[in-house]
Amino acid sequence: MSGYVIVELDVTDREGFAEYAKLVPSIIEAFGGKYLVRGGKHETIEGDWNPKRVVVLEFESVERAKEMFASKEYAPIAAIRHRTAKSNVIIVEGA
Repeated sequence: MSGYVIVELDVTDREGFAEYAKLVPSIIEAFGGKYLVRGGKHETIEGDWNPKRVVVLEFESVERAKEMFASKEYAPIAAIRHRTAKSNVIIVEGA
């Protein structure tokens, strides 16, 4: 069953975040993930959620997504994101 990672981002340091954006695709790919949404235009149609930027990733499983986020390869890249953006991240099991 697929695992989906949904990320809400508020980039606080655009120049620094550019380094994260350059490095993260290869680690996502290495763990079998792919982008479904990467910061495209969005519209709130119900409720009061108004994210600045949304990213949606698909992995072959929730476990594989968790492996990537816990990996030693991702740790230094994640540190860049933590330093340059505020984020909320969830993993959702697919149907």
